[in-house]
Amino acid sequence: MTEVESKIRKWGNSFGVIIPNEVIKKEKLKEGQKVGIIILKKSDVLKKTFGMMKGEWKEPAQDIKDKLRKELYDE
Repeated sequence: MTEVESKIRKWGNSFGVIIPNEVIKKEKLKEGQKVGIIILKKSDVLKKTFGMMKGEWKEPAQDIKDKLRKELYDE
């Protein structure tokens, strides 16, 4: 399985996506072959969610993660 970011393009009355040539070669895809596509819309929901706490913490997130790792694995 290969992840690809692509834009939707209009083709006649339909829409399509372009699969880059390097992915075609890597996955050994052939014309007419059926493939599955999982559609994920790009969004900034996670960015907004994690940005809500910006300025609220007194310590950098990396320091907090390091302390948690130490408590979990070093004791």
